[in-house]
Amino acid sequence: MRTISAPLALAAALFAAAPAHARPADPDAAKAILKDSIAIPTVAGRGKVPELAAYYAGVLKAAGFADADIEITPMGETATLAVTLHGTGKDKPILLLGHMDVVEADPKDWTRDPFVAVEEDGYIFGRGSEDNKFDIAMMVATLAQLKKDGFRPKRSIVLLLTGDEETEMVTTRALSAKYKHAEMALNGDGGGGLIGEDGRPKYYALQAGEKTYADFTLEITNPGGHSSRPTYDNAIVRLSSALAKVGAYRFAPQQNELTKAGLPIVADQIGGAMGDALRKFAADPADAAAIAAIRAEPEYVGQIGTTCVPTMVNGGHAENALPQRATANINCRIFPGVAVEAVRAELERVIGDSAIAVKTDPDASASDASPLRADVMAAVRKAVHARAPGLPIIPAMSAGATDSYHFRMHGVPSYGVAGLFSKASDSFAHGLNERVPVDAIAPALAHWDSLLRDLSK
Repeated sequence: MRTISAPLALAAALFAAAPAHARPADPDAAKAILKDSIAIPTVAGRGKVPELAAYYAGVLKAAGFADADIEITPMGETATLAVTLHGTGKDKPILLLGHMDVVEADPKDWTRDPFVAVEEDGYIFGRGSEDNKFDIAMMVATLAQLKKDGFRPKRSIVLLLTGDEETEMVTTRALSAKYKHAEMALNGDGGGGLIGEDGRPKYYALQAGEKTYADFTLEITNPGGHSSRPTYDNAIVRLSSALAKVGAYRFAPQQNELTKAGLPIVADQIGGAMGDALRKFAADPADAAAIAAIRAEPEYVGQIGTTCVPTMVNGGHAENALPQRATANINCRIFPGVAVEAVRAELERVIGDSAIAVKTDPDASASDASPLRADVMAAVRKAVHARAPGLPIIPAMSAGATDSYHFRMHGVPSYGVAGLFSKASDSFAHGLNERVPVDAIAPALAHWDSLLRDLSK
């Protein structure tokens, strides 16, 4: 028997008593959390979000979180969940974002029951499996493992799960206001890795900005009259003229830190004429030929400025009467940093008809892009390259909106850093037979473990 000196024996005893070596969470445990989550149909109107929040709370309590560290707040038929892993310092906390609600799914249209998690052919099928229960399950499993390991971050880590991201975002607004003094937010509902059809990772998207969603109503009223006595001042005709002007108008091209850094990388990925156009625009946002080429491609037009399009019209009250009222909805996706009122005023100028009122949706508010912080970029690079060395990381701006949007409004830098890597052909979020690959679980757990350990130092 080998003997150990007193100092070495003491060290060995201390090591044995210390938490286990840092490691990601168990993939089987994370898979079980994901499957259990899918089985709770958190669709708007069913009142199931509080049940899912209680389930996640139970998982974390079993890992050692105290009741005082977990807060479920009912809000109508939905709820929020906040769980805190307390830090050792007084620095501002890091937030983890995700949403528990999912969009509706009709079982008659699906091959499998959308609210029964089915593991088949290397995938887990079910509504919400991708959007957003996969990364929520990874975050919950990672926090549970960190707690079990006795991990003590310098910054507190606060998991914030909303309950109506897919609809009204009332819960998002409440949490973003309450936690507006946080250091940053890491969102599992944005970003992520793209895998090519050959199975090789192609790039990782880091979402650091979202365009502002804003609806504007065009409205014109008129005394009307009998259709047998037409007048030049026809509400529908004048509205139609205004819509034609809006449809033909192009807002000035814009660029920010995200597009300037990200578009050249996208250009390298796609190549060809569009790749050349994106690269030239990133170098010179006044390049007319590049602007024209990008504006002709729906996939990329939203990356170079504000876009506004008519989406709904309504007018008239009888087939044999001149219209007394006509309205239209203009949906705009506004470039980060541009004020909603500035866009409304520009639409009013383009229309050039004082009889047509341009009204702003009262819920519309602007959100700027988040800075590409060196610490965030380094942590993401480390986590991504541990899985795929040298993989391009593309700073991205989304045309849609996630919970990050409201946190950015309060000045909290927010980043979509999902751990999910998948093929484009496997992405069915909001669609039929939504699914995620089983073999994405273990790398995603390593991804979240790496990010949280590095950024909470």
